Amino acid sequence: MSLPKDPFMLLSYVNTQLRDNYASLRELCGSLGVKEEDIVSTLANAGYSYDEGLNRFTAGH
Repeated sequence: MSLPKDPFMLLSYVNTQLRDNYASLRELCGSLGVKEEDIVSTLANAGYSYDEGLNRFTAGH
């Protein structure tokens, strides 16, 4: 499966998957066969960072 290219669609997809199906970003990436750095980098460029405690990407960190 390919991830959405648009950063805001990616944000929505990843946060939904983290909320509903995965205990961590690492687990999600391993399951989907994608590089964690790619997601983190794309979302960082849009102003979001991964909050491990909340298990989601949030703005302003």
